Amino acid sequence: MKSHKKYLPLIIGVAIAAGIFIGGKLNFGDSSNRLFTSNSKKDKLNRLIDYIDYEYVEEVNTDSIVDVTVNSILANLDPHSTYIPKKDLKSVTENMKGDFVGIGVSFYTYRDTVTVIRALEGGPSIKAGIKGGDRIIAANGEPIYGKNWTDEAIVNKLKGEANTKVNLKIYRRGEPELLEFKVKRGEVPIKSVDAAYMLTNNLGYIKINRFAESTYKEFKRGLNKLQGKGATKLVLDLRDNPGGFLGIAEQITDEFLEKGKLILFTKNKKGNVEKSFATSRGSFENGEVYVLINENSASASEIIAGALQDNDKGTIVGRRSYGKGLVQREMALGDGSAIRLTVSRYYTPTGRSIQRSYQNGNKDYYHEYFERIDNGELSNANKIKVADSLKFTTPKGKTVYGGGGIIPDVFVPINTKMENETINRILASGIMSYFVFEDLDNDRSIYEDIKEEDFIDNFVVSNTLLDRFNEYLNNRTRFKITFVAYNDEVKLYIKATLAEQLFGTKAYEQVINTNDVMIDKIKQLIQEDI
Repeated sequence: MKSHKKYLPLIIGVAIAAGIFIGGKLNFGDSSNRLFTSNSKKDKLNRLIDYIDYEYVEEVNTDSIVDVTVNSILANLDPHSTYIPKKDLKSVTENMKGDFVGIGVSFYTYRDTVTVIRALEGGPSIKAGIKGGDRIIAANGEPIYGKNWTDEAIVNKLKGEANTKVNLKIYRRGEPELLEFKVKRGEVPIKSVDAAYMLTNNLGYIKINRFAESTYKEFKRGLNKLQGKGATKLVLDLRDNPGGFLGIAEQITDEFLEKGKLILFTKNKKGNVEKSFATSRGSFENGEVYVLINENSASASEIIAGALQDNDKGTIVGRRSYGKGLVQREMALGDGSAIRLTVSRYYTPTGRSIQRSYQNGNKDYYHEYFERIDNGELSNANKIKVADSLKFTTPKGKTVYGGGGIIPDVFVPINTKMENETINRILASGIMSYFVFEDLDNDRSIYEDIKEEDFIDNFVVSNTLLDRFNEYLNNRTRFKITFVAYNDEVKLYIKATLAEQLFGTKAYEQVINTNDVMIDKIKQLIQEDI
C-alpha cells in the first residue's frame, strides 16, 4: 500500500542521491568481534551518554542524543555515509527489496477517508475486485476513517503477515450498501521499471527509477518483451534515477557488453581492487543502446552509463550526471537502526572516478551541485567545466572525463517549456494529482470503455478541463500561479496524470514522452545513421 505524492525531481534528486547506497560485494577482512572491541574512544562516548542519562539536571531522551551523535560523526566523513533510524529502516529496506506484504492499493486520505486511486498491478486488491474511487471504511470491523487516522496508521492496519486475511468494508459510488471484501495479504511489487514499450517498429524504451533487488528481473522481462516485438535498438532511460545496488547495475550492463569486457572496478583504502567483467549471457550485445541521463542520474545509473561509454558501446544522451562514485555498505547498529558507510570508490573501465570533490565539506558539496545548475550548464554544453588532468581515452579513441559525473556523448539542453519554475511548483505541490482524482471521481463512467492505447493516442484535454484545473489550483494555493504561457504543457501533464490513475505508470511515461526532447533527439540520430 502506498500514499501517492508527486515531488519536484530536481530538488528531491539531490536528497535521494545523497542517501541512497550502492550495495557492494566487498568483504571486511576483520571479524565483527575485532571491529567492535572496546577502546578509549568508544568508552568516552559511552560514558558521556551514561552521565547525561543518570546525572543531568533534567530528563533527556538519550536515544535522540545518540541519533544526533551518529549523524554528526557521519557528516564529518563524506556526503553519502548516512544513518537510518529504526523508524525508517523497514520502509527503506522494503523500497530496496522491491516488494512488501500488504493489500496493494495506491491511495489518498481524501476528506479523512482512505480512497483508492487504483489497485496495484500484481497485488491482492486487484484480484479481489477493488477499484479506483473505492472508499475503505473499515478493516476487520474497525473504522479507519477520521482525522485521527494518519497515513502511517492506515498502512500499519492494512499491512500484515503474508497469506493472512483482512476483511474490508468499502463504499462504492452507485452501490446502495457497503461492499465487503476479504483480501488475502500478499507480496506487492514496488516497481522500479516504470515503463517498457516500443517507440517505433524497432526502437524499444525502458525507464528505470532505481536499482532495487527486483530491478534486473523487471528489466529482463521488459527487454525480452521488446525483443519479441522486434526491438533491435533500445532507449534506456536513467534520468532522475538516484542509484541502488551495484550488483544489479552490473547485471543490466552485462546485457549489453561482450564477454570479458570490464564493467567497473572498486578500490578500498587498503588498495584492494575488485574487478567486474561481462559474461556471455547478454542478450542485447548486438543491439544499439541509447542511455538517457540528466543531472539527477547518480551512482548505479552512472556505473551503467560509464561502463557503456568507456567500452564504446552505444550513445549516452542528455546532460552531465550527478557525480557519485562512492560505494556504501549497510551495517546494523544492533537496535534496529543502521548506517550506510562508504567503504570504497568505484572506477569506470578506463579508470575514471566520477565522484565530485567533497574536500571542502558536505555543505559546499551540495552547493556545488546547485552552482552547476545556476551556471547554465543545463542549457549549454560549453558551460560544463572539465579538467585536462582527468582526461581519459576509450579503446576507440574517444575522449572522456572523470571528476564530476558522466558527460554525455550527445548533449541535449533542458526543455524549459516542460521544466521551469511554474511547472515544477505545480508538480511539486501534488495538487494536479488531487485535481485529476477528484475530477475523475465525479464520473468514472466517462472512461470505462476507453482502452489504454486509444487514450494515449487520441484523448485530448479540453480547454474546459484546463480551466477547471486553473480554478482548482488557485483556490487551494496561497499564491496565485499563472501558467498561461504553458497551457499546452499543463494539458500534457493533466493527460499523463489521468493516464497514470487510470492505467498505471507506463501510460504516464508514454504520454509525457510524446513531448520529450531527448527521445526526439535519439530518433533524429537514428535517421541520420540511415
